Amino acid sequence: MKSIMISFLSGLIFAAGLSISGMTNPEKVIGFLDLFGNWDASLAFVMIGAISLNFFTFKKITQKKPLYSDSHSLPTKSNIDLKLFLGAALFGMGWGILGICPGPAIVNLVTLDSNAILFVISMTAGMSLFKILDKLKVV
Repeated sequence: MKSIMISFLSGLIFAAGLSISGMTNPEKVIGFLDLFGNWDASLAFVMIGAISLNFFTFKKITQKKPLYSDSHSLPTKSNIDLKLFLGAALFGMGWGILGICPGPAIVNLVTLDSNAILFVISMTAGMSLFKILDKLKVV
């Protein structure tokens, strides 16, 4: 039960951070990605803050055992393959076109905005389709 509560609290803190930083606002994100137009640099400060904190704390944190788990759940794969490349490309194109990525989209569900709901439904369908194709060894 403790790990569920910690996960829930972490999710709430993450959602609050996304909301406060403006990452849940597609117009702000698209403004950040519009390098040759009316560029909004404010999200760069959000990224610099996140990268800086991670850079200085990641190694230290991962050397210790987690409080509510037996081990850290970190990726073990280090090679760049076609699935990773295509997945990253699709993620980037979707983020650039819509101005939103999965985390902020889920946070935006509380607004009951039809675009957020459609995005999350489409994202879930895409992940489900990938699982099916991956099991069939199509991808």
